[in-house]
Order: sequence, then structure tokens, then C-alpha cells
Amino acid sequence: MVFNLDQTVLDSKLEQPWTKNLFERVEARAQVMQQKIIDKDNLKKELEKKAERKIPKDNLAQEWFNTENMTLNTRAYLLDKLLPTLVVGVENMLMQVEKKKLLSEADIPTKFDPINYLGEYLMRNNPYYTKDSGMSGYQRMMRDVTEDLKIHVTNTVCNRVSKMKEKVKEKQKQREHINEVKVKVANTRKQALQEQFNEWILDPKGTIPLIVIQNVLHDFFQKSDFQLEARCKELNIADSIERRLNTMEFTEYISSHIEDFKSEMFEELLKHLCHYADEFQEVIKKDMRREIFAELFWYCDHGKVGFLDRQRTLALLETFYDQSPKMLRRLLRNPRQWPFIEFEEIELPEFWGDMDNQKHIYEDFDNVLLEINKLLSEKHARKKQSKLLNNSEDQHKHDSHRKSTLSEQQTGTIAGQEPNTDLNEDQDSESAGEQELYGESITAQGQHKGSTMRQGSRKGSRRMSVLEQHKGLTAERGSLKGSRRMSAIEEPHKESSEVQESSRESKTEQGVHRGSVAEEGSSRESLTEQGVHRGSIAEDGSRRESITPKGSRRGSRRMSVIEEPRKLSTEEQEPTREIIPEEQDIDSTSQSREGSILRESKKSRESTPFEHIEIPPQEKTEEQINTEGKLFMISELQEGSVSSRRDRHFLLYLSETAKKKLQKDKSCESRSQKIEGKSWSGELLTCNLKKYAKCEDEEQANLIYGNSRFTDLHSIIRNIQSYKEVKGRSAFNGVSFNLLQFVQLLETFVGEDTPLSVSENLTSFFKRGYVETKEEKICALEEARQNTSRIRRGLLLEALFQMWDSDGSGFLDLKEVDELLYTYKEGMEKEAIKRAKLHTQFPKPHPGHEVRLSSKQFQKYIELVVSELTGNEDLVLESLVEFLMTTLNRSHIEALRNSARRKWLHQIQRAAETSGVSIEPVYTETFKALTQDAQVHGNKKISAHISLLEENLLLPARGSVLLRNVACTLDDAPFVLNKVLYRDMKGISFTVVDGGKPIHVPQVQHHGNIFFWNHSRKKTDQNGSFLALPLQDAYMRIFGVLAVDTLRDPQKINIFLLHEIRFYQGVANVFSTAFHYVHSREHILHVVITGISWLYDLIPGITSITTYFVEPSPEQDSDYVLRNMMVTGSLGLTEVHKNPPTIFRKTCIFRDFLFKCTDSSEVIVSSVYGENHIVIPLRERTGEALGALDFNIGRSKMLFYREFKDLQKMMKVTQAACYEILGELSGEIEKKRVLEIENAGEVQRAGVLFFRIMLQELQESLRMLTSMNFVSLLLYDYDPVAQSESLADSQSQEFGDNVKLIHDTLMAVILFIHPELELSSDLENWDKSKLYINRYLVENICAFDPTAKHVNINLKLIGEYIRGHSRIEVWKFGNTVIEYLYHWSHICLALIELNTKLNSAITPPLPSKTDTCVYAKMPGGSLLDKC
Repeated sequence: MVFNLDQTVLDSKLEQPWTKNLFERVEARAQVMQQKIIDKDNLKKELEKKAERKIPKDNLAQEWFNTENMTLNTRAYLLDKLLPTLVVGVENMLMQVEKKKLLSEADIPTKFDPINYLGEYLMRNNPYYTKDSGMSGYQRMMRDVTEDLKIHVTNTVCNRVSKMKEKVKEKQKQREHINEVKVKVANTRKQALQEQFNEWILDPKGTIPLIVIQNVLHDFFQKSDFQLEARCKELNIADSIERRLNTMEFTEYISSHIEDFKSEMFEELLKHLCHYADEFQEVIKKDMRREIFAELFWYCDHGKVGFLDRQRTLALLETFYDQSPKMLRRLLRNPRQWPFIEFEEIELPEFWGDMDNQKHIYEDFDNVLLEINKLLSEKHARKKQSKLLNNSEDQHKHDSHRKSTLSEQQTGTIAGQEPNTDLNEDQDSESAGEQELYGESITAQGQHKGSTMRQGSRKGSRRMSVLEQHKGLTAERGSLKGSRRMSAIEEPHKESSEVQESSRESKTEQGVHRGSVAEEGSSRESLTEQGVHRGSIAEDGSRRESITPKGSRRGSRRMSVIEEPRKLSTEEQEPTREIIPEEQDIDSTSQSREGSILRESKKSRESTPFEHIEIPPQEKTEEQINTEGKLFMISELQEGSVSSRRDRHFLLYLSETAKKKLQKDKSCESRSQKIEGKSWSGELLTCNLKKYAKCEDEEQANLIYGNSRFTDLHSIIRNIQSYKEVKGRSAFNGVSFNLLQFVQLLETFVGEDTPLSVSENLTSFFKRGYVETKEEKICALEEARQNTSRIRRGLLLEALFQMWDSDGSGFLDLKEVDELLYTYKEGMEKEAIKRAKLHTQFPKPHPGHEVRLSSKQFQKYIELVVSELTGNEDLVLESLVEFLMTTLNRSHIEALRNSARRKWLHQIQRAAETSGVSIEPVYTETFKALTQDAQVHGNKKISAHISLLEENLLLPARGSVLLRNVACTLDDAPFVLNKVLYRDMKGISFTVVDGGKPIHVPQVQHHGNIFFWNHSRKKTDQNGSFLALPLQDAYMRIFGVLAVDTLRDPQKINIFLLHEIRFYQGVANVFSTAFHYVHSREHILHVVITGISWLYDLIPGITSITTYFVEPSPEQDSDYVLRNMMVTGSLGLTEVHKNPPTIFRKTCIFRDFLFKCTDSSEVIVSSVYGENHIVIPLRERTGEALGALDFNIGRSKMLFYREFKDLQKMMKVTQAACYEILGELSGEIEKKRVLEIENAGEVQRAGVLFFRIMLQELQESLRMLTSMNFVSLLLYDYDPVAQSESLADSQSQEFGDNVKLIHDTLMAVILFIHPELELSSDLENWDKSKLYINRYLVENICAFDPTAKHVNINLKLIGEYIRGHSRIEVWKFGNTVIEYLYHWSHICLALIELNTKLNSAITPPLPSKTDTCVYAKMPGGSLLDKC
């Protein structure tokens, strides 16, 4: 069959030869006739030109031209029809009169009659019947006049043609004008782009990689505001950085993609480019840092084994961290905490019960942030009180001042600007201390570089002049009005403090939203909102036009540029220039941390005996001097010793410094091409470190290719390498680091805020400290040799297995393998082989007593045999493989059939891996493999369908289970799809399910127990073969049937051959693996949704959580890709995508943290576009990353320690659930059903697996408690009357709250274990209730199953006890027992709630065929919103 052919191609095949000849002859004659007409017209024009040269035109005829409307029609008619002949006739008549001298001799009689002569002339020279003998000059001019008059006669052809011509000319002029404007706009844009090119860091040749610009445009097109997603495909992003762009190429390339951009969109693009120019500088800096660490790895890897010891590396990081100055330690990350150490390395009591804020990844993070929040609150309260006191007398002054201002504005003076200036100055003086605290809070959150600085507006007057020129030319906006602009700029400053205060208040009110987290959540959100975008700056409309999208700043050099756009008219905005620098210098305090690190490092040199922490001295620039002043201000604020008067003096100093920097930056024409004094080499060497990492399997494969002993295995090994699932991921093993993991670990340690000199000092320290003994080097070399040997063995044995299994069945018969092995060395090693069988655990025999070996089982068996043989194991293995390879002796036809079938089987597995967690592509590829093999190797037409077992809930009398047809070939869909087969119906499918082995019916018409789904088929047509194969999981349990038949084959007798049946068994095996692969990913998504919902109730500071899965790339022999499976927003509602977007590495030059995480299988903490991300890998059981969770925490540098610990708990439980799901998939572990609800089904089990594992963790932690832990809680009691005298009111209140927390938590736990107390009087008596807290309590808690059928508790009553206490309250109390019981109680409540809504609350989290996405939220029900 031929598909998708063009209709013209089909028509051309139907053409006859004579038609083609006829068309050619007709076309030739038409061209000749057309040419004759053209030649005739040209000849006529030439004759007219010659006549005009001989007889010039008579301009006297122009007097006939008159466009008066009254006589226009008549005049045109006469000039066209009569006058050309009449005028000539009259002329001839007058000439005759003159010739006969009739005028001079009037009395002479004559027969000449002028009227008759004129009439005769007109009759003889009728233009319709007389050939034109030529025209006089007067006639030719009259003809032209006639044509001109016809134009003005309405409703005529000439008039209409004339109007059309005028319109055409007008449109042509418009097009020419538009083209001129477009050319000017294009030239202006090109000029702007050429100017913008200088903002980038360039290579030594003055060029920039094309892939960088393509990434910038790709991210711009991805913005939802512009709806340009379709243009991303046009970019065709390059795969390498080899192609470069100079200034002209840069301009032309961008211009070619933005030709139809409007003015506003182009301005946004310019801002986008400027912002990414800053981001590119950070990319280069990261690349320099990673290159330093990569060279360190190669230096420390003395034996070139490709890995370094993990414990020694962490120990050196701890030493370096301890010996660093305090200021530097606040930027570094604590290597003793997660993510440097793994969850398994943390003891359960420490993991679940440790509430020491000092163990944060950032030193003193919680204390500094809370202290700043407290100072801000006190400042706000004092300011609010002072406003209330001065409100009455200020109102009268303000009213009179406003009246005078309005009168001055009406007279046209600019004095109206003064009140705004005064108000700004007053407010600046009042809130100077608060702004200083604000600057300190930003510094404490680490917004001194990257996150906010990278998004600052760009440098100065040069770019703004280009932008303004572009605005004036394309949009014709004219100049801006002075007073209006002044008010627009000053107004936000006048209200900035009030906006910040109101924002702080609103955030405090909103903080109670998720799980009563108002106390710390609102504090952090207030800082986040004030950062640089959502506070006063976000209210500044005029600023928003000139600052890049996030509104942040980069460095002190960028500070002056932010002011520059406001100075569009220097004379108009002179008053405001005195105010803006003060605010900006205060807000940019966070930018000065780097300089302080250098200085503090100098000061600490003398006290530190190690040279490795010395930082080379640098010259103090004006920026560093300004930085020192700001840091001095912050330190004074932290000590609480700065008076408001001193604040104002210091603010004036900062204002003058900012003015000088502004004037200095105006003269700067382009950015410095150096990063911390270092030039860029032009190469991004370590953005993709995988090309530097050793790929051992490829090296071993190449060695085997060069070995002539295994020639027959070469093609199979090539296929194995090409079919490899996902290449390039590093497996985490907890013992050593490879290159990718080592570089990533050190990059995570130093963070993004430290200068390169810190990385160089760390490198020097490592070079001196990383020392290996001789024994350790020998051990490392031996480990590397063993790893190489293991990989080589795996390749050889896998290739041998595939060669042996030529039909692709997926297994080998143990009996056949033994028979061949016993002939090795003519049977001399038979006893050794028998000894190896004694140590081998073979799988259970199949029905028929056949022991089948899978690929892994075959490899283990051969390795045990080799270990029993004498000699070097590697040499013995190669000898044994060579013997088996030559003994098998497969023909060329079998090899070709094997290769084709392996390819089709691989397509089934690849469909599962690239499906985006959808089973539909797996069904498609399965039927495709079956039909292709039947056509190519069986010469038959088949039909097939897949049936899955389900529990029979509707008609249990017809059997406890049923088979539902979930997929089939296209022709059988109307008869087979979604049909149900019960046990009491005809058919052999249930026989296959019960027996567990395939059944082949050669002729169905003679069997008598075959159920035909197509009832319309005649009995005489029911001829063919039928094959039913069981579908088994990793535990050999039957979950469905694969049925294949030849009923549609035209041949009456067409049975399945043995090699076909074996291949169909292989298809069933691969389909089973792919089926469970997809469902395991679905269950993982279900677990992640549950964990995210649990986490969102505890951490309000998370902006979004995005879940990614790793998949093979759709392009052959290329890198893997990431699929965006789902996104959880700020409300905790998860959007699961039906067709998950694909993310390629080449589009992530600026967002490479996702691929860094999956490459190294390590946690990444990164700042991108002003937002901080924590990216955590989800690992396979082998240690490789199967996906990643991207936690976007907004502008906060890090979470509070309480939130950070809760995040760790969520990830530990989620990872444990993934290990369990994947282990069950592969058959490595047995399924554990701890809770009763887990027996309800696989989907329900996945929905509660997160809570079950967390419940087990808490139970194990409770078992480690001692009785004294509970006794201390019972003694935590007091008498309010007795304590009121000894404690202050605040302390008494806090003490009472703690006692209530203890009572309520313990009472809730008691009610879980003893629900009968609900009706007892002991419930209200604490002295009696606490007697239930005895030695059996922990045992009862650990044995309690909240989903058991016999559990009947009062959820409302227990909820009243525990839900009135927030997570923060429990954390502040700081008791381990209460921490455990608090989480245990909430998990029990969630499980009970899920158990009561079993069918509606736990549903698969994937969209259906008709949905584009689905929204889900767990626990407590699933909020589904189809779209």
C-alpha cells in the first residue's frame, strides 16, 4: 500500500503520450501568437514616436480641456466622436475659401457652398470607414485631451480604470513608505542589537556560540505572554558550541527570527537579551569553577581509576569548612548535613527527632533570619505609633501645602514637584533604619549575587538611548512630559515604605493558610515579598519599564544603571536624583558580600595556621570601599548599636558614593570581558562533563571488536550497545565518586555566591590533603580491574545468550545448556560444572518440568561454572564463551531473523520508556511486532488481542475473576475490544491462566472449545490456528493472556511453527516487562503526589514542585531527555500532563541544574532567574537517577531548618517507596502488605504506600525511646495558681500552651489505642487518663493498623485534640516524643480518612484519553478537574 502520495503525482501517472504532445504544440502556437501581438504594439509605438518628431503636437488644443460638470459629458463626447474630424474639415473648408478668395471678393457670384463642402468632407472622411492617413499635431493633442477628459466622466471604463490606477499608485506609495519605515526600524533594531552584542562575554575572537543565542531565543519564545511557542521548532538548536557568531551574524540571526515583532515585543526581547547576557556571565563562571574541580579530580586520581574515595572527600570538606572564616562559612554549605550525607547514614532518632537549628546547611540561618524579622517588626510598630501621634497636626499642614501646590501647578510652574520631594525626604529619614534592616535581611538570605543580581537592569545610557530612539521611530511616542514623569517616578518612592508595611501585614495574615504556619511562614514571606520584586519596587510602574523582568540588580556597577532609565530627562528629574541613590544603596547591601569575604579572609590569615585558606590580596576599588561601608552598617545593625542620627549620616554618605558611581558608569561603553580578572577561553568545557567521564562499557565493547576470537558476537554487541536504555547517568554507590559526582559535590559545597578564589583555595587544600597510601592505591586499582572484568563478562555473556536464543523467546532451557557445557574440553570439566550447579539457585520449573533461565540467571550460572574451573577466571570465561559460540553454529538466516526480532522486541520496551507513563504505545508496538514477524517470517496474516485479569465484582457467581480484552488489532476492534470473558464461557484462555503454559490449537474448527468474538463469521470461515500465551510478572504470577490467531489468513491451513511460538513467548515476556515498567512509573507518580500533599501542609514557602522522569532521547545515538510529568502549584494542586513536555539538554544552557542532578544522581541547590531551586533525584535501585523533583522555593535562599527537615522526611519516604516499587517490579524483593488497605488493589496500595512507610519509620523510632522519655512528659505539669506568682505573664502563657500541647497529643494517641475511653468519665480527668501511658503504649502504637476493619474511632474528637496545634508549635516545644506522636497521629488520621473513601479518594493520577491534563491532590480525596 502507498500512503500520503501527492495527487499531482498520481495524476501524472495517468497521462497518455499523445496528450503531452498536443499540449506542447498548442503551447508553442499560443506563444507565437502572443509574440506577434507584442511586436505589432511595439511597431505602432515606434511609428507614433516618428510622427511626433516630424509633426510636433499643437498645444492650442489644450483649450478644449475643461472639467466643468455641466458640459463635461457633452464635451467628452464631441471630442471623442465629432471634433477630431470636424475641426480638420472646417480647416480644409477655410483653406478652400481662402484659395477661391471668396472673402476678398464677396460680390463675385460662385457655386461654392461651405456647408455642402463640410458635409461632403465629413462623409468622405468618416473614421469608421476611412483609413487613417495620418494625424496633425492638433489632432494628436486633441486625442490626448479627450483621453484626459474621459477620465473625469463618471461611470465610464476610463473613469474606473483611472480610479483603479490612482488606488494602485496610492497603495504603492504606502507600500514604499511602509518599506522605508520598515527599513529604518530594521536598521534601528540592528543598531540596538549591535550595541547589545557588546554586553556579552565574548571569546578571544570576539564571537559568541550560536547555541547560547538559540537558548536565549528559545526561552523567550516559551514565555506564555507572547504565544510564540511554535517558533521554537524553527530554531533548530545546535548540538555543539563550535559554530560562533560575530557582531553582524549575531544581528542578522536574531533579526531573521523577529521580523514581524511589534515595538513593545522587541523592547521586551532587548531586556531579555540583556538579562541573559548577565546570566551567561554566571554560566561562564560556573564553567570555570567546574573546570577547576575537574582538574582537581584528575590530579587526585593518581591511579587513573576514574573514582575517588567518598569518605575521605567528605572529611576534607569538613576540615576546610571548620577552618574557614565565619563570614565565608555563611556562604559555604555544611558538609556534615544532608545532602552531603545520605538518609541511610543518619540514625532514625536524629533524623526524626533532631530539632537543633544549628545543624542547618547554612550556619545560623534560622537565628539570623528570625532576629531580622523581629527588628523589622519592632521598627514597624514604632513607625506606626509615631504616625498615629503626629497625624492630627500634620493633617492641617498637609492641606495648606496641597492647596498652594495646586495653585502653582495651574500657573504652569514646576513647583508642584516639591511636595513629593519633601514627602520622600521625610519618609526616607523616618524609615532609614528599616531600610537598613531590609538590606540586612536580603544579605542574610543570600541575595548578594546570582538570584536577584542576575536579573538586574542593564547598563546605562548607551542602551537606553538606543531604546528611546527605537521607541520614537516605530511607535511615534514623542518626548515624555516632564511633570507627569516626575510624578510617576516619585509617587512609588513616596509610598514605598507604606507599601512594604502593608505587604508585611498582609503576608502575616495570610501565613495561617497551610497548616497554621503563620509564625515563621509570614516572616519569611515578608522578606521574600520585599526582596526586590513584590515590595515597593513592584509598585513602581515607571521602573518596571526600564528594569528587566524580575527587577533585581547585579553588582554595584548595575546599581547606577537602574537609576539611569529614570533620568530620561536630566533637567526634569533633578529633585528625585537626590533620593533614589539612598534607596538603591540600601537595597543593594546584599551585593557586597563577596568583598567582605576577601577582607575577612585576610584578617583570619594570622589566626589560621593553614595556608590553604589564604586569599590573594586585591586592590580596593571604589566598589569595595562602598561594600565595606555597607557591611559595617549591617554589622552595627546586628549589634543593635546604631542610632537613627548616625543612620542618616551614613545614608548621605552612601548617596554621594552612588552619585559618583553613576557618573563613572555613564562613561563606560561596554562591560569588562573578564570574570574576576580572568578571561574566557571561548570553550564551555565542563557544561557537559560526560564527554570527559570514562564510559567503561563502550571501551570494553571496542576491545571486543578488536578481538578476532569473538567475530560472531560483534554485531550482537553493537546492537546491545545501541539498544542501551539511557546513557550517561552516574550511579550513586555511597563509597566513591566519579568525575561528575565529585565536581558536583564540590560545586554544591562552595555554592554560587563565593568567588573563584575560594574554589582555587579549596583546590589547593585538596591537593595537599588528599593522600592515599600504597595499599589504598593497590586496592583502588584492583577494584577498577574487577569492575572492568565484570563489564566485559556481562557483554560477552549477554551476546552469547542472544546468539543462543535465536528466536527471541527470552529464556534458555537449562537441560539444553547443560548438555552443551558437559562437552567442554571433551567432558573433562563435567564434575566442576556439577559442583557449580549445587551452588546455583535455579528458578522454579515451569509446567512440563522445564527450567528456564533468563539472561541474568544464565550469566550467574556461567560465572559460577567459571569459578569452579581452574585457571584465571577471565581467561577461562573467554575460552568457555568461545567454545559455546563455535559449538552453537547458527546459520546466516537464523542470525538475520534473530537480529530483526531483537529490534522489534526492543521497540516494545522503548515504547514503554518513551511513552510518558502511557500504556497505549506499548500495545501498539506489541501488535506491530507480531504482525511484522508473521508477514516476514511466517508468511501469514494474523489477528491478536490482549486480555487482563480483573476481579469480578458485578457477577461473582460467574467466577471470582474475569478476562477483559483491553487491546487488539485494528480489524478486530468492533468485535473484541472491551469484551469480557467469564469462566463459564467457552474458551481456552482460563486454561492458560490456570496452567501457566501456552496452548496451540492448529485447527480451531475442530477443537470445539473456542469462543469466537465475531458472531457474524460463518462456520465455514472459522478456519485457522489459535495460540494463547500467559502473561507473567516477575514472580511468575499470571495477570493476563496474549492471544494470536490466523482466522483472517486466506489460507485454510496455516499453523504456527515452533520458532514463531518461541518468538511470541518472547513478545509476551517483553510486553509483561514493559507493562509493569509503565505501571511502576505510574505508582511512583502516585507516591510523589501523596508526599507533595503531605509536605505542602507543612511548608508554605514552596512556590512550585515539578516532577521529571528520565527517558531515552527520540533521536538515535543522542543524550537522554527529561519529561515534565507534573507540576504542583502554590495551592498544592498537582497538574498531571497527558503529553508531558520534553526537555532536551541543548535547550538548557541556562537551566542545566536539572541535567546536573540526573547526571550525578546528587542533590542540586541552584539559583536561576532570581528563584532558588532544590533539585533532588529519584534513584533506581542501581543508584542511577530515574527522575528528579524540582522544589522552587522562590526568592528565599533556603528553607527554615524545620522545613528543611520536613523536606528530608518527605524525600526519604518517597525514595524508600520507589525502591520498594522498583524492587517488586524486578522481582528482587517480595511484596509487603503491612496495612489492611494494601490488599484492596495495586492502585490503592500505591496511594497509601507513602504513609505506610512513614508510619513504619515512626514506629521504629518510637521503639528506640526509653521510659524516661515519657516520664518527663508526665511530669511536665503545673498548677496555674501556684505558677502565676513565680512566672511572668508571657512565660506563664507559654508554659500553659506547652502543657496543653502535651495533654492533647497524648490524649489523641490514647484515643487511637483505647477508643472506648470516648464514653468514659476518665476522658475528662487527666490524672486518670495518663495512667494509660504505660510500658504497653509503644507496643500498641507499633501494632496499630489504622486501616483495619475492626478500628472504630471518633475522628472528630481526635481531630479536636491535635488539629488545634500547629507544626511550628510542636517544633518550638522541641520534645522528641511529641514530635513522633504528632506525625504518627496525623498519618493515622489520613489513612483512616483514605480508608473510608477508598474508591473515590485513591484513583490513578493519569489523564484519560479525552483529557489534556488532570488535577489531583492527596490525601483525603482526589480533586479531579478535567480540562
